[in-house]
Amino acid sequence: MSEPPPRGTKTAWAWVVGTFFGAGLLRPGPGSWGSAAAGLLWLGAARILHLAPAPMGWVTLGAALCALAIGIPAGTILERESERPDPGHVVIDEVAGQWIALIFSRVNLSHLLAGFLLFRLFDIVKPWPARQLERLPGGWGIMLDDVAAGVYALLLMLALNHWIG
Repeated sequence: MSEPPPRGTKTAWAWVVGTFFGAGLLRPGPGSWGSAAAGLLWLGAARILHLAPAPMGWVTLGAALCALAIGIPAGTILERESERPDPGHVVIDEVAGQWIALIFSRVNLSHLLAGFLLFRLFDIVKPWPARQLERLPGGWGIMLDDVAAGVYALLLMLALNHWIG
């Protein structure tokens, strides 16, 4: 295991990724800001790419997996450099979870809002196994509880789409 950096040293790429380009530094509620930034980026990308729903779902899944893959090491570094577990300014986990919640959503404001609200609800309540996943070490715990919340929101979004249309 490597030695921690000297006090006050920051790993620039990890801070950019972990705070999702500074969204995690906004107050109040940095997690909500991170989720909102992810949702707006998703909506903007969908409008620019002009993809049909299925390909947009694959793009969203790919983005969520990329956020997860880079968020684990970034979260681990930020946790160490912040000297506290699961620091609130780390919001790349909310980004990944929010994108998971939106994978099969129609690209419009009402679905974005529903996905946002459901994801935030599950992220705050943390039903089983999200709370248990939060206990994993470093970036794994930071990221995987939000992945679980995103999956719960995704499943509820799918049910709502099926029943409501």
